[in-house]
Amino acid sequence: MQMKNTELYRVLGQVAQGQLSPEEAALLLKKEPFTALEHSMPDHHRALRQGAGEVIFGQGKSAAQITDILAQLTMDGAPVLITRLSPEKAEEVGRRFPLNYSPEGKIASTGSFPEPDGNGRIVIATGGTSDMPVAEEAAFTAEFLGNQVTRLYDVGVAGLHRLLSRLDHIMTAQVIIAIAGMEGALASVVAGLADCPVIAVPTSVGYGASFGGLSALLSMLNSCASGVSVVNIDNGFGAAYQASLINHSGGKNENSLP
Repeated sequence: MQMKNTELYRVLGQVAQGQLSPEEAALLLKKEPFTALEHSMPDHHRALRQGAGEVIFGQGKSAAQITDILAQLTMDGAPVLITRLSPEKAEEVGRRFPLNYSPEGKIASTGSFPEPDGNGRIVIATGGTSDMPVAEEAAFTAEFLGNQVTRLYDVGVAGLHRLLSRLDHIMTAQVIIAIAGMEGALASVVAGLADCPVIAVPTSVGYGASFGGLSALLSMLNSCASGVSVVNIDNGFGAAYQASLINHSGGKNENSLP
């Protein structure tokens, strides 16, 4: 059985190396797994269970609510990711917590990105420039989770030579995130060229009959190329999280500790 690189194993490794006493480790593990706020219940044990801490979905939350949640999640000094964060909310939240903010992807984090420790490189390709907001959400997330990222923007099938000129990146990727609106054909083309998993992200970019991304979603779900999985419309975060899991899988066994 392969072992995930989680916070739990980091704590156990510190005990094994004498950097943390068993009593201190027990206190960490016994700590209340969540805090009950008036509006939210921040999960303090997410990193222990899954290897990455809870992510704040900013859309629909007020800046005050986001700040309250951040105050809880940053108590241990761990960086926190915030998705779908508008510039106005980012400015307000940033008055209390210094943020690394991407206005293009409407995504932010506290703290700095870690050194990449994945098995390879995640390539993020878009059909057009209009898909860049979703792509930047994906790229930011992937880098926050410790991955090397290569961006290939505006390489859609309307000018196939643009994609073919970047075959070196496609063929050496560990995981590829293919992001496209309109008819969503990019994922099938990329998967027909690559020997790695391809995660397809339909976007809401397109004219009326694209139905806000539904056309691209159905095209990607019906891809004739093998190795394609699909996330929800405009879900750059979800694609990057899955790509990071793939990029960090393997390489450790149950008898090894970080």
